[in-house]
Order: sequence, then structure tokens, then C-alpha cells
Amino acid sequence: MTPSLKPVPRSAMRIYIGKKAYRLKRYAEWYFGDKKYAKRLEPERRLPHVAFTHRTVLLRQLRAVDMQLQINKVHNLKIASRLLNGLVLQPGETFSYWRLFGDATKRKGYLDGMILFYGRVTTGVGGGLCQLSNLIYWITLHTPLTVTERYRHSYDVFPDTGRSQPFGSGATCAYNYLDLQIKNETDRPYQLIVYLTDTDLAGEWRTTAPPTKSYEVYEKEHWITQEHWGGYIRHNRIHRKVFDREQASAADEFVTENHAVMMYEPMLGSGKGGPN
Repeated sequence: MTPSLKPVPRSAMRIYIGKKAYRLKRYAEWYFGDKKYAKRLEPERRLPHVAFTHRTVLLRQLRAVDMQLQINKVHNLKIASRLLNGLVLQPGETFSYWRLFGDATKRKGYLDGMILFYGRVTTGVGGGLCQLSNLIYWITLHTPLTVTERYRHSYDVFPDTGRSQPFGSGATCAYNYLDLQIKNETDRPYQLIVYLTDTDLAGEWRTTAPPTKSYEVYEKEHWITQEHWGGYIRHNRIHRKVFDREQASAADEFVTENHAVMMYEPMLGSGKGGPN
């Protein structure tokens, strides 16, 4: 049975208190839990073998979105990527997206960018950092690393025009309670490399030996339901095919299931698609 996801109005006070409570819970986990978090950066000494690499376009002309917010997003990504670039994830360690660079504040140099808030496109300091968490999640799905915490978008805001990855293959983020965490359960270190070119945000996982497996992430099932309250919910299941060194199929693994409230008509096919 799939969830209805009917939007529930929340007062500003309820949202404020909820955020504070979830943030305190996360701080307690970070500082008193038993996880060993990765924190060593070695951007100048890269591990020799690329496990997987991918790039996403920095500037997209989104329908009804001020282009200046996209430009500010690039500025924010430059700050955040420097704080993650070169991270070495040793066996047994966990990568925590927010623990590494903390809250995105004006004091740290972040600008207003686009954020999605309860299905609405709005602005906020540090907006646009989801492009970085999306990229890290996507490249991780193409490695043996284990995603231990990831949050899906609850709203599908933009149509699929221009989308190059399956719907629901990203990871939303909100400081600090919506985190992306990845554990290295292999027997070798992995290194995260993230940087910006003139046109793209680029990321890769590197390691100490040539990969013995490759992966193909795909949408296995997709369906849309009209709910009794009048809205539409989009659903899908993401899987990945695993191939051995000779490219023979070794497994087909379930990755995740997504459910999101559609903020546009289901048959809408015009306009610019949203960020991948």
C-alpha cells in the first residue's frame, strides 16, 4: 500500500519547533553516537582509480525562476564543494553531508538561492545545495559504498523535460536533520572529489584499486495515482543492475521507492524541466 501524502498545513510555529527538535536530535547523534565519521581531507593527493564520475549542468533556465538564484547557487556550491573535496572515507567510517560543512549561513558567505519548501519554489540562504547532495547520492549508487541515510523529495515540482536521470534518483537536504550518510563497508578507502567547471558540477569517487563491478541505475516501475483529496501522487521504484569485470550480469538490486505530490498536471510536457 502506497502513502497518500496529502499535504497537511503547518503553522510557522509548528515548523520552527519541529526543526529545532530534529536538529537537537541530530546533534546528539553526531556527538554522542557510536558512528565514526570521516573528516580527513586530502584534495592534493588523489587515490589512483576512479570508481565512478558524473557531472550535472550548473545553470538551467527554470520556468518562473529568477536566473539570479541560479547564479547564487553556483556561488554556494563553490563554498560547499571546497569543504568536501578530497574527503577520504576509510573502511568502517561514515560520510555525513551536513557534519562536514555545517549550516549554510550568510556569515560563511552563502547567498540566497532557490529552495523547495512544502512544494513551493522560494528563496533561502544556501539555496541550491541539493544539487551537490543529488550528485553525491547518484555517484554513490554506482559504487559498493552503502547509503545508510537518504531522504527523497516529497514534492515533484517540475516536469521531466530535460531530465537525464530517473525521477527520484536524488537526495534532498535540509540542515541538519535531512542528511545524506554513506558508510564504507568495503575493505579499501574511497575518496570523494567534487569541483566546479565553467559549466558543470563534477563529482567522483576514487579508490586504491580498479573497480571489480560496474552498475546501471534505472527506474524499474513508475505509476501515477489520483488521490481522493484531488491531487496526484507520482510513484516509482529505483533498481540497479550489477555487472562483473567481464560485464556479465551479476545481480539486480532494489535501491529505493519514491512517492511525491505532483505540483503540475500529470500530462504536462512543456516548459523546462527541473534540476537533476
